[in-house]
Amino acid sequence: MILGVSEWLSVKLGWDVTFIRVAFVVSVLVFGVGIGLYLILWLVKMFSN
Repeated sequence: MILGVSEWLSVKLGWDVTFIRVAFVVSVLVFGVGIGLYLILWLVKMFSN
Protein backbone atom coordinates (compact mmCIF):
# COMPACT_ATOMS: atom_id res chain seq x y z
CA MET A 1 0.00 0.00 0.00
CA ILE A 2 1.37 3.42 0.82
CA LEU A 3 4.01 2.93 3.50
CA GLY A 4 5.40 -0.46 2.49
CA VAL A 5 3.99 -2.31 5.46
CA SER A 6 2.37 -5.07 3.40
CA GLU A 7 5.55 -5.96 1.58
CA TRP A 8 7.62 -5.80 4.77
CA LEU A 9 5.13 -8.02 6.58
CA SER A 10 5.01 -10.50 3.70
CA VAL A 11 8.79 -10.89 3.85
CA LYS A 12 8.71 -11.35 7.63
CA LEU A 13 5.90 -13.93 7.54
CA GLY A 14 6.77 -15.60 4.26
CA TRP A 15 3.26 -14.99 2.89
CA ASP A 16 2.14 -13.58 -0.45
CA VAL A 17 1.88 -9.78 -0.40
CA THR A 18 -1.49 -9.90 -2.17
CA PHE A 19 -2.98 -11.97 0.65
CA ILE A 20 -1.80 -9.44 3.23
CA ARG A 21 -3.19 -6.49 1.26
CA VAL A 22 -6.56 -8.20 0.91
CA ALA A 23 -6.53 -8.97 4.64
CA PHE A 24 -5.95 -5.28 5.45
CA VAL A 25 -8.80 -4.20 3.18
CA VAL A 26 -11.17 -6.78 4.64
CA SER A 27 -10.21 -5.80 8.18
CA VAL A 28 -10.97 -2.16 7.41
CA LEU A 29 -14.33 -2.92 5.81
CA VAL A 30 -15.54 -5.58 8.24
CA PHE A 31 -13.89 -4.89 11.57
CA GLY A 32 -12.72 -1.27 11.25
CA VAL A 33 -9.33 -1.99 12.79
CA GLY A 34 -7.16 -2.27 9.69
CA ILE A 35 -6.07 1.38 9.60
CA GLY A 36 -4.95 1.38 13.22
CA LEU A 37 -3.19 -1.95 12.79
CA TYR A 38 -1.51 -0.69 9.64
CA LEU A 39 -0.18 2.41 11.46
CA ILE A 40 1.04 0.35 14.41
CA LEU A 41 2.87 -2.03 12.06
CA TRP A 42 4.36 0.96 10.24
CA LEU A 43 5.78 2.24 13.54
CA VAL A 44 7.17 -1.21 14.33
CA LYS A 45 8.72 -1.34 10.86
CA MET A 46 10.30 2.11 11.24
CA PHE A 47 11.88 1.37 14.61
CA SER A 48 12.96 -2.21 13.89
CA ASN A 49 15.61 -1.22 11.34
